[in-house]
Amino acid sequence: MSKKNWRVLRELFRLRFHGLTVFRFDFFAPFFVDGSLFLIQLLAFGAIYSNVETIGSWGRGEMILYIGTFSLLNAVNMTVYFFGVTSIPHKVRSGELDLYLTKPVSPLFRLTFERISPGSVPLIVMSVCMISYGTASLDMTLSAVRTASYLFWLMLMEILYYEMEVIIRSASLYVVSMARMEQLEEAGIDLCMKLPGIALYGVYKVIFYLLLPYGIMATLPVQRMIGEMSLRGALYGIGVVALFTVITYEVWKQGLKHYNSASS
Repeated sequence: MSKKNWRVLRELFRLRFHGLTVFRFDFFAPFFVDGSLFLIQLLAFGAIYSNVETIGSWGRGEMILYIGTFSLLNAVNMTVYFFGVTSIPHKVRSGELDLYLTKPVSPLFRLTFERISPGSVPLIVMSVCMISYGTASLDMTLSAVRTASYLFWLMLMEILYYEMEVIIRSASLYVVSMARMEQLEEAGIDLCMKLPGIALYGVYKVIFYLLLPYGIMATLPVQRMIGEMSLRGALYGIGVVALFTVITYEVWKQGLKHYNSASS
């Protein structure tokens, strides 16, 4: 990231934090909402797996680690870029995107980071606690190499999570209604948050490992943590992220060319 982008990021964060503290409800509301969401996820986990000993080859400890990992990916998403990326369709329809195209910084960069949400930070903390509990349940020794590898895969899957959100919202540059695509995204995330990728077979594995790769987002980091990741699986995960990086770039780039300014 260039020095200019770092300066822009610091300024965006300062302005966002100032705006949230002026409107105190906007600042504290996410603490309550995200905390409630996390508790609901725990209750759902307990209800679903109370009478199930294993999911595929994974027991309760692996599933706790999986739920915590997916929750952490979602928490970072909500904290850093979710509210910025999800505003893209509105800015396209209203013509506000025109203003971003005239600025001396990447429109996508500014859209991504201009609505950082500090209120979602507690969800990150709770997710880390759940991951710690999962590793403790597995009686696992956390070496520096294992921890670093897990963090590497978390970062890689967070990039994939971001790319999926951008691709879906970039469709607003081509079509009028985004409702169906957002419903598809919500359904995919909801399913894969409860069911790990190792439990998917056949057409479902094709869908959630390649077309809508939510199934690998928490599965691969957990597999690396517990020592189940093969070289083939690692290469596949890296390949999927690389593929969707190219797709994201092209979809956004071509979408901007297709975009008709509100003033035209």
